Amino acid sequence: MLAHSTLVLLGHGSTLNGQSSAPTRLHADTLRRRGVLGQVLEAYWKQEPSFAAVLRSAWHRDVFVVPLFISAGYFTQQVIPRELGLPLIQGVGSPGIYEVGRHRVRYGAPVGTHPSMTDVIARRAMEVLRNEARPEGSPRPSEVSLFVAGHGTSNSENSRRAVEDHVALLAARGGFHDVHAVFMEESPRIEEVPALAQTRNVVVVPFFLSDGLHTQEDIPVLLGADPGEVRSRVKDGLHGWRNPQRMGDRTLWYTPAVGDEPGLADVILERALEWGDPCVKRDDSTPDSALAGSSNE
Repeated sequence: MLAHSTLVLLGHGSTLNGQSSAPTRLHADTLRRRGVLGQVLEAYWKQEPSFAAVLRSAWHRDVFVVPLFISAGYFTQQVIPRELGLPLIQGVGSPGIYEVGRHRVRYGAPVGTHPSMTDVIARRAMEVLRNEARPEGSPRPSEVSLFVAGHGTSNSENSRRAVEDHVALLAARGGFHDVHAVFMEESPRIEEVPALAQTRNVVVVPFFLSDGLHTQEDIPVLLGADPGEVRSRVKDGLHGWRNPQRMGDRTLWYTPAVGDEPGLADVILERALEWGDPCVKRDDSTPDSALAGSSNE
């Protein structure tokens, strides 16, 4: 039963910004209050408790591990599996069921690649248009260019894939006039938003899981906000971007990061259960290859 299982929620964390771990704590607390699982733990890469030590605190043999990360890349395929002691193939680990010391670990895919995150992005965009409208009212979605902003990195070709997949789904659905992916460290870059937009109304959704330095300061400046005003607003406890702002002939709205979306607690549970509920007896349709060899903590 889930009541006799442990869920481990993994976040990046930060030694410089306490808000970085806020979404992880938020969703862990939500899942604890629901009382579905016997134990809910958090662990981080950049702060305590650490990835490497978290399994020592797990009470139960059956452990669900879900990365609160955007993409299946360097952290989810290399750093986390290595730190948890999962078996690696050529230095890479993948979602699956593993024997790690005394634990049976069900290692899930990152929440950012879950199909429901497409709805989260669209909802963020619509909320900012509705809640922070201009005096003359909000534009219709068909009059809006939507941009999904990711980090991007040369360390892993998968880093940008989650953003591009959600953008492709949003474009296929229709509704918004045009939909684009932009990145901090790869092309097309966030600085190109005004040039790429096909309408005068622009909404940028940062596809990040926490509102930290990147989303509150770096991206607003890249979008053209005054650096001094951005720093002043952040110092006063406000978001660095003021909605909406005129940028040349464009009106630009910018949303908070997606990580505090209430529905993410359900996404986490879905990611955990993709490798099966331990209370359900395994039948012949479950391949033996899903159970990896033993590894030490």
